[in-house]
Amino acid sequence: MAQSWPRRVAAPPYPALTIAKWLIAWAEAQEEELSNLKLQKLLYYAQGYHLCERGAPLFSDQIQAWSHGPVVPQVYHQFKSSGNSSIELPPDDPFTWDEVDPVTADFLSRVWNTYGGYSAGRLRNMTHEERPWREHWREDERGTQIPVEEIQEYFTSRC
Repeated sequence: MAQSWPRRVAAPPYPALTIAKWLIAWAEAQEEELSNLKLQKLLYYAQGYHLCERGAPLFSDQIQAWSHGPVVPQVYHQFKSSGNSSIELPPDDPFTWDEVDPVTADFLSRVWNTYGGYSAGRLRNMTHEERPWREHWREDERGTQIPVEEIQEYFTSRC
């Protein structure tokens, strides 16, 4: 008889795409709209508050300062075909809820409950007022990384 091993539950840091898919699935379950712009801002806030609360990154991908605020480039490019419309996971996407551990899922639901009710435009404007984006946005440069240490420092002063 073959040994049945318990399934290893993933833990942070995750790929940002895993966190993005969790947020998209959550929005779908809540019957809420989630554009790529709004998703990007939710990823930024999730990373910031995770750094504050847990002292470690939620996801391993970098965040960059783009004209509309903080962006995780890999996630942006994955869903850019949605334009300004709500992102939906395709039926054949292999994402399942158990790709994110329960503690992180609870954390993400709190991020959603705090920021999910804001429009993409409002979230964009909020991030434009915050030091991590302001200090790294350069109109004449593309792809300027916002260092995770600076995101952590900023959010630690807020929570």
